[in-house]
Amino acid sequence: MYTASVNSKGQITIPAEVRKDLGLKAGDRVWFLKGERCEYILKHKTGSIIDVKGMLSWTGKPATIEEMNEIIAKGWAGQLTFED
Repeated sequence: MYTASVNSKGQITIPAEVRKDLGLKAGDRVWFLKGERCEYILKHKTGSIIDVKGMLSWTGKPATIEEMNEIIAKGWAGQLTFED
């Protein structure tokens, strides 16, 4: 367990071992996730969805909003198939 003190500006210094474990460096952002019993989990914000653009390729036709809504209504997007 690690502890940190809150200064007069409401800031804390994350202990070095925690920064190392999370891979944090200066300028990184972190999330504070609230649990069921008012506990908080500190999590490294790894980036945005924009960062994954181009990582996957899709050769099929794009789905329409109507097709996506139909799949969602069925309850499992993993069964998505399109014909070219």
